Amino acid sequence: MTDLSDYDYELPGELIAQRALHNRTDARMLVASRHDQSVTHAHVRDLPGYLRPHDCLVLNDTRVVPARLVGYRVATGGRWSGLFLEAHPAGHWEVLCKTRGRLRPGEQIMLQDRQGQDAFCLTLIADFGTGMWVARPTRVGQATELLDAVGRVPLPPYIRGGVMEDHDVAQYQTVFARRPGAVAAPTAGLHFTNELLGHLVDAGIAICCVTLHVGLGTFRPITVSRVEDHQMHREWGEISEATVRRIDTCRQAGGRVIAVGTTSVRVLETAAREGQLRAWQGETDLFIRPPYTFRCVDALLTNFHLPKSTLLVLVRTFGGDQLIRRAYTAAVSHRYRFFSYGDAMLVV
Repeated sequence: MTDLSDYDYELPGELIAQRALHNRTDARMLVASRHDQSVTHAHVRDLPGYLRPHDCLVLNDTRVVPARLVGYRVATGGRWSGLFLEAHPAGHWEVLCKTRGRLRPGEQIMLQDRQGQDAFCLTLIADFGTGMWVARPTRVGQATELLDAVGRVPLPPYIRGGVMEDHDVAQYQTVFARRPGAVAAPTAGLHFTNELLGHLVDAGIAICCVTLHVGLGTFRPITVSRVEDHQMHREWGEISEATVRRIDTCRQAGGRVIAVGTTSVRVLETAAREGQLRAWQGETDLFIRPPYTFRCVDALLTNFHLPKSTLLVLVRTFGGDQLIRRAYTAAVSHRYRFFSYGDAMLVV
């Protein structure tokens, strides 16, 4: 049995990064070595020096959609805010709603664009409880197109209360984002630039992509007292046959699999759950916690995560409890920047 309090730690509020660095690769990178239990300090721009030819860097190519919605209730004029979660083939949206008073099926919400102008309505259809609704937009179009017209960057609440600024449109997106569907960024990937990726390729490191559409539950803290009792959220992911072949080729040449972010870890480990990495597509609710045997991932680049989160549990499971505890203590004492816009940690 693992008590949730074991995954708590003290973090001064001023260490929670509120804005991205102007140059992504200037982020600091704490290097935690499982081989000799050392903790050293570097920068993300130094990453090529910590990897070897034939290593394979695995990125999550999901693209964050502008999922945060703002509007008002047509019937009452009351303020409303929401978060787009998923679109269904029939045109319905799953939306997390927040407003005063009780919402009712059939009620209409007027969505407003980033300039505060009325755009189009959502008609509420069914209540799933805990603020979750199925709704239908009154304007015809693909969800990604409609969200581009009215949505805001879905920043987590610990960044400026979730209120976006213009620069967040580019900064809260990886340079390799390709497949729309995430409502939160795969934050370890935010440290990369095209220039850094080029340096890695020049150093003989293979780069390939998986997809995991990061969902609402990713950053939610665990609320049960026993970690084992936590019900993991589901997220859609995919790894192609071509990516599997490339990883296998690197492995056969003596290279390591370097996962960029916990989201990449979840795809790789889901696809390798039978013992051998295979192409895979579907939903995963894999919760990596002690005891867990990693079947695919050899090293991990990740950000510093919230206390009592599934992400912190995953990283401590991968890196070893005592090493990662010391790494977090060192990061706080050296005033690293934490969470989504913060610094990085390489666990090798």
